[in-house]
Amino acid sequence: MLEQSRRRVAELDLLLERQGGRDPVTGLITLGRLRSQLEVEMQRARRHGRPLTVAVLDIDGFRSINARSGFAQGDALLVAVAGVIREYTRAHDIVGRTAADEFALVMPETDTLGALRAFERILLELEALEAGPISSVSASVGVAAFTRTQTSQEILGQAAGALDAARAAGGGRALAADTGGGDLSPAEDGRGEVISALAMALLERDRYTGEHSESVVAMATEVARGLGLDQAEVSRVRAAALLHDIGKVAIPDDILNQPGGLDDDQWRLMREHPTIGERILRAVTGMGGVARIVRHEHESFDGSGYPDGLAGEEIPIGSRIILACDAYHAMTSDRPYRQAMNHKDAVDQLLDNAGRQFDPAVVEQLLGFLYGHRQSGARTTA
Repeated sequence: MLEQSRRRVAELDLLLERQGGRDPVTGLITLGRLRSQLEVEMQRARRHGRPLTVAVLDIDGFRSINARSGFAQGDALLVAVAGVIREYTRAHDIVGRTAADEFALVMPETDTLGALRAFERILLELEALEAGPISSVSASVGVAAFTRTQTSQEILGQAAGALDAARAAGGGRALAADTGGGDLSPAEDGRGEVISALAMALLERDRYTGEHSESVVAMATEVARGLGLDQAEVSRVRAAALLHDIGKVAIPDDILNQPGGLDDDQWRLMREHPTIGERILRAVTGMGGVARIVRHEHESFDGSGYPDGLAGEEIPIGSRIILACDAYHAMTSDRPYRQAMNHKDAVDQLLDNAGRQFDPAVVEQLLGFLYGHRQSGARTTA
């Protein structure tokens, strides 16, 4: 009877939370209460002519997280994500949990670019988040700018549409904004010069690595386009392909150019170059998306890669593209420790490892590009 009484008290507490407009898991407000507060902020924005943005954040792969780790761990993750959002938003921003794996934010006195910058930081923090066995959470975000004629339903729908565009841009850490004139990616001012400078530093550090990266760029760009990625994502893939080996600037020459196999200690050091590359790129404002692709370009489709053991679509699409293009070019190039493989043998290796090391869809697109390139009579990128 005592246990039944406790259960009944818990049920009543849950009912009171819901009636009070609070999500019982995260403590955030519910969708109905968020809509009411959004109406108030929209009236204020209209009255004073001030900017207002609405954002929707969705945790990528939350259903599979629940299936793998259980609902209790899923709830713990929701609490942790809510904590990150609260920490990196302002006191007057309004944050609610609006669906199973979805959060909505109302950001007064904030334009689109300001919201994108705030979410760039939030997404970086989510990548570093650890909640029990779950780490490196990825999310997609849609941002919408308020216009005077909109209703609350319309602006929430606009943010949801931008969220769909972010999801379509490819797995993991996607941002999109809708200002009524199409999608907007984070500002890229000055990034081209930084990318060029880093690529030049890589070329000066190791001639083969620099030239190899330039060849991988051509293949990765065409594969990304062939897979239907939008222009913003193609640009990220291109930048990541050019800089995917930037972490090797920290690897000693004797390891990079060793003619024989590496011992355990040397191999352990070599395996750090993706995370070193990520740290280098994270230091550049607005390069978070490129940094994530670089970090995961040695993850295998079956989960056996490094540094995080991601599998399948958990791996950013740009990383999956670069892995296959990188492998083909490496196999068909002379190195101090081996001679180049011929095109046919390299293709056989790609096919044999599709579904294990490589994404089968990426392999198919890459082989189509290589076939067309060779049929045209042009010199292969390898």
